[in-house]
Amino acid sequence: MEQLIDCKRGDARRLQILAAAARCFCEHGFHGASISQISKAAGMSPGHIYHYFENKDAIIGAIVAQDLEHRLALTEILREVANTRCGLRAHVAEAITKQLDPYAAALKVEIVAEAGRNPKVAQIVREADAVGRKGLAAAIREIRSRSGYIDDESIIEGIVELFSALFGGVLLRSITNPGLDSEALTSRIVRIIEATLYANRI
Repeated sequence: MEQLIDCKRGDARRLQILAAAARCFCEHGFHGASISQISKAAGMSPGHIYHYFENKDAIIGAIVAQDLEHRLALTEILREVANTRCGLRAHVAEAITKQLDPYAAALKVEIVAEAGRNPKVAQIVREADAVGRKGLAAAIREIRSRSGYIDDESIIEGIVELFSALFGGVLLRSITNPGLDSEALTSRIVRIIEATLYANRI
C-alpha cells in the first residue's frame, strides 16, 4: 500500500514538474528557462527536479511523450467515431480547436525549434512523430477499408502527411494570426479531411 502511495505521489510530482517546465519554456524559451526557474515554478528544490529528470532534454522527452499519448488517444477516437460523418466532423473540429490554443502552440513551437538545434531532442521528436504517424495510418486504413476502399501504402502515407501538415499549419496560424476566424477555418479543414477520407480517388 505504501509503495502504491509513493508511486502516485511520484507521478503527481512528475506532472507538477512538467507543468512548471512547460510554463517556463513558453515564457523564457528552452535555453532561457533554467532548472532553478523550473524548480521555483514547481514549488520544489532543484534537487527534487534532478531526482525525476536528468536534465532539460529529459523534461522535453517527457513532455513529448505526454503529447504523443494524447495524439494516439485522439487517433483511437477518430477510428471509433468515423463510422458516422457527424461523429467525424465533431471530433476533427474539437481536435482543431485544441491546436488553436496559443499556449499549447507556443510550447510545441519551442520544442520543435530546439529539435532543430539539438540532435538529442530531434531524435525524441522524430521518434514520437513516427509512432504517431503509424497509429494515424492504421486508423485511416481501417476507416477507408470500411468504406470499401483498398489503398496501397503510398496513398495512406500521403493522407497521413496531408493531415499532419494541416494540423501543423493550424498550430502556427494560432501564433502568426491570433485574430483568424477559427470557426470558418475549422469548418473548411473538417470538409477537407472528410472529403479526403471518403474520396474515391486520391
